[in-house]
Amino acid sequence: MSAADFSNNGHWSNTLADLHIVREHTLGLPKARKIAFQWAEQAETEFGMECIYEEGDGADEVVFSRAGIKGTLHVSATQFELRAHLGFLVGAFKATIEAEIVKNLDTLLAPKPKRVKKS
Repeated sequence: MSAADFSNNGHWSNTLADLHIVREHTLGLPKARKIAFQWAEQAETEFGMECIYEEGDGADEVVFSRAGIKGTLHVSATQFELRAHLGFLVGAFKATIEAEIVKNLDTLLAPKPKRVKKS
């Protein structure tokens, strides 16, 4: 499966039931890859998604799906780009779904507090 499998003639349609979320970062691909793995595990556990992780040389892709939603999370050294198409019934909950995805991704991307050594 690839992003083209979820598009309209190889192009993403821009309908009310489509999600497009982009997050820039400065992590580099190895650290971004770890976060993407965490995101995929969360999506499987919390939302019952089926996720397929495809590693590439310069970028990775997570293909995810479940009844009523299918999409991709493109992971590069500088950016996360999520595109998803929501089915008719699931589309009614677009705002809630988008808010949850944004919250989860932003939480994973948030800088971790540095531990201070106590003496």
